[in-house]
Amino acid sequence: MDAATWGLIIATFVACFVEMVEATTIVMAMGYTRGWRSALTGVAAALAVLAVVTSIAGYALGHWFPEAALQLVIGGLLLIFGMQWLRKAILRSSGRKAVRDEDAAYRRGVEAAEAAERGAGGLDMFSFMVSFKGVFLEGMEVVFIVITFGLNADNVPAAGVGAAAAVVAVLGIAFAVRRPLSMIDENLLKYGVGLLLASFGTYWAVGGIGIFRAGHESIRWPGGDVSILALLVAWFLLSRLFVRVLRTTPEPPAPAGSPEPIEERAG
Repeated sequence: MDAATWGLIIATFVACFVEMVEATTIVMAMGYTRGWRSALTGVAAALAVLAVVTSIAGYALGHWFPEAALQLVIGGLLLIFGMQWLRKAILRSSGRKAVRDEDAAYRRGVEAAEAAERGAGGLDMFSFMVSFKGVFLEGMEVVFIVITFGLNADNVPAAGVGAAAAVVAVLGIAFAVRRPLSMIDENLLKYGVGLLLASFGTYWAVGGIGIFRAGHESIRWPGGDVSILALLVAWFLLSRLFVRVLRTTPEPPAPAGSPEPIEERAG
């Protein structure tokens, strides 16, 4: 395999690894608290739905859009996702947002599982639905990453290998330690993934602007794929600048009588 293929596999692996850590925490909380049968049934159902979504979305994007339009759409979406991840990473690095704690997330899941009523049937619907929802939501991001990276690199199988390797790695570690994967610096990984998504998104979105030119051909970056490394450095330096500014700027006090902020979904 060439360097581009290895880069695609590694980028997909890292991005999907983060999502699988969060999904595994949810499933472990349900499995150890309410039983593995219903939790794993929910996982299997979510994977089946994700397989259908992946097939339909991959076919539609790969056959209905010209190359430049595909780059513009997918690049724009990647850029949006990357900016969201970078925003949270910047806020965490500057102390403006709490760092995600997998042990705390696991305890909250266990408490919710213990408080929920148990049905009389053979399938525990609470465990099933929580596991299904957790795997499906995190899995949708994995599907998005695999499709976008794979289609733009014209190598969906390589992207799939990276995602599958991430699934196997997370499940293997979780099975070995039998506890939430809090030993992994998930927030650092998310910072890196945010940089990757923003860099690839910028690269492909700018290339896709060529759809508006005569001939509808993609815009070629100087240096080709090497430009992605320059974009990665640029996004990293920009993010560190924002972190420094936020650390040195006092946080404005909340207006009197304002409600407590609602904690947003971890991501």
